[in-house]
Amino acid sequence: MEVFSNAQLIIMTFLMFIGGEIFTSMVGLHFKRSKIITTWKTEGKVTSVETEPKSLPPTDSVDHIRLTMVTVSDHGSPRFESQNDVLSPYHNEIVNYNSIKFLGFVVLSYLLVIQILGVASVLVYISLFSSAKDVLRNKGIKALTFAVFTIVSSFASCGFVPTNENMMVFSKNSGLLWILIPQILLGNTLFPSCLRFSIWVLGKKIKKAEAKYLLKNATEIGYIHLLPSLHSSLLVATVLGFILTGFILFCSLEWNSTGLGGLNTYQKLVGILFQTINARHTGETIIDLSTIAPAILVFFVVMMYLPPYTAFLPVKRDEQSPLECEGKKRRRKRIAENLVFSQLSYLVIFIILICITERKGIKEDSINFSVLNIVIEVISAYGNVGFTTGYSCERQLRPEANCKNKWYGFSGKWSDEGKIDGFVGQPSSWRARATSQTETHFWQRAKPDWAHRPKGSVDHIEPKPSQS
Repeated sequence: MEVFSNAQLIIMTFLMFIGGEIFTSMVGLHFKRSKIITTWKTEGKVTSVETEPKSLPPTDSVDHIRLTMVTVSDHGSPRFESQNDVLSPYHNEIVNYNSIKFLGFVVLSYLLVIQILGVASVLVYISLFSSAKDVLRNKGIKALTFAVFTIVSSFASCGFVPTNENMMVFSKNSGLLWILIPQILLGNTLFPSCLRFSIWVLGKKIKKAEAKYLLKNATEIGYIHLLPSLHSSLLVATVLGFILTGFILFCSLEWNSTGLGGLNTYQKLVGILFQTINARHTGETIIDLSTIAPAILVFFVVMMYLPPYTAFLPVKRDEQSPLECEGKKRRRKRIAENLVFSQLSYLVIFIILICITERKGIKEDSINFSVLNIVIEVISAYGNVGFTTGYSCERQLRPEANCKNKWYGFSGKWSDEGKIDGFVGQPSSWRARATSQTETHFWQRAKPDWAHRPKGSVDHIEPKPSQS
């Protein structure tokens, strides 16, 4: 990474920012609003609502609203004309539009506030602690560039750091690791829960009707990161459970390892916590993974394989998103295809192909080219983590005189055929991963079809009371 100039690092920062999952999802919300306006213009006129009118008493339900007529002008902005107490079958569409607009504002604010606070915190830390400042000075990296690059990379789950050693060179800077930990969690696994909490907080002060609608109708919005209340709560419990499991496993097996040598007790605790959190999807590291116990590496493989919003706890069917339900219907129609080409099948196929193309290295350099190292490389790329065991000349069974250790991933030592297998395999596995991104529940309980339609909608049918 140190071969890149300051200008190149800035360009990479920009690409990571606009390519992040949260930013692209926010752009998707904008296009969704534009599509709604286009539909209105095609129809000529629609019915809208104005929530929380001053003339009406406050209420806890978004069902009590004042309806208005809206006309879409040529420039695409809806113009509202008041019509109090008029019932309309289109009021859900207007509330949905206003809520999507408010949701886009919340996501943008979340995106900017979290990262700005992170950049400011890193700059303050570097200015206060000479050890971190000296590292950047010796490597010729500007403090501002490092702060912005690292925060954006951590928040977007890229795992890039401007130093060749990743975060190993900052293993003793526990304060810096504490700053990055919230960025990693808030930008990935805990984003849905924090987004829901942000909507609830803002709903107490502004846009109360829109906030209530978003919180009560998360499934109708169709925003994949806005999860229902139960799923959001279970997600937090699952994430913390994984972190605690990995933390205990790491402490019990690697406390006195050479990788953590030179660190005091506090630095070890913070470093192990940082390493465990990164095992999910970010991939920053303070330790050479090739020196870690195989049991921990297997645990990391499982963590990298799981989607970010995994919740191995019971979730009712009415807490699922429309994307989940639609995905289930597609899968029922293509059972044979899913059995053969599931996401796990793609990974196994390409791991086998890579083992075939790299059989010479596995035979002559079995420590570096172990099957576990190949599995870690493939699953890490599949999960967008970036973990790698690297390649070490010291681990060669037959030392080569001209061998030099370099800072690049293990796949850099693969043959051209192996690299092609890994390159071709990732889009295939990514496609399978995308189709089941939200299929992460362990148990689900079905409810009657009428229970999933929003109350007040045209096709909503209340169940008839039983005749006794």
